[in-house]
Amino acid sequence: MSDQIPAFETLSVTLEGAVAIVRLNRPDKLNAMNLAMWNDLRSAFQFLDGLPAARAIVLEGEGRGFTAGIDLQMMMGLGSQIQNDCDGRMRESLRRIILDLQDCLTSLERCRKPVLAAVHGACVGGGIDLICCADMRYCSADAWFSIKEIDIGMTADVGTLQRLPKLIGDGMARELAYTARKVDAAEAKDIRLVNRVFETPEALREGVRAIAAEIATKAPLAVRGVKEMITYARDHSVADGLNYVATWNAAMLMSADLQAAMMAGMSKTTPSFKD
Repeated sequence: MSDQIPAFETLSVTLEGAVAIVRLNRPDKLNAMNLAMWNDLRSAFQFLDGLPAARAIVLEGEGRGFTAGIDLQMMMGLGSQIQNDCDGRMRESLRRIILDLQDCLTSLERCRKPVLAAVHGACVGGGIDLICCADMRYCSADAWFSIKEIDIGMTADVGTLQRLPKLIGDGMARELAYTARKVDAAEAKDIRLVNRVFETPEALREGVRAIAAEIATKAPLAVRGVKEMITYARDHSVADGLNYVATWNAAMLMSADLQAAMMAGMSKTTPSFKD
């Protein structure tokens, strides 16, 4: 594949050293997630997964907030998209659309590189689904979060209800999903939705880039293994996870990364790793 970063209709994707920056880029619509953005997210993370120079990824929003969630015009257009004189086929079409939207966000988990979500301002509805797929979440003090789907009469269906309980616990996830109430930055940290709160959006941008840059200095093969193992362990037993990591390291441990790290440790120098 080419190392040339493609252009996206709804995203800005850049490379700063070894850190890729993916920015939701519909600021006039508060980065509402239209169909093009869902597909762009999948394409962007597939591309970055295969881009050797990108060792970590920051996901952020352009303008005054992270995202207002799914674009309501897109929602209203679903009826005409699935129209069929057979009710069963119409329902099947809707199911396939939902599964495809789920897959667009799961692309963040499939990407081998750590994804750090940096949230400022609003993060609503589909935005929660999106950040739940990231490896870590950070926010600025002005950020707020809401699982908004219940207020438009629907059950959230692209990942929040499956991933969020693993992040913040069953009871709190249920409360937020049933009520759609706003969670401010301080509470988001308190319930472990975010790792850290930064005072301003500028401090958030700088701070998350610094964390991503530090990750990018580590052995890439080992970093990719850590992501694979933690994601796998979330959905499997401890015994399954231990068995998988034993097999993984039997295949991956004897690497140039291991040699470089050990030599640097003995000589008290900074190791240099292949992408």
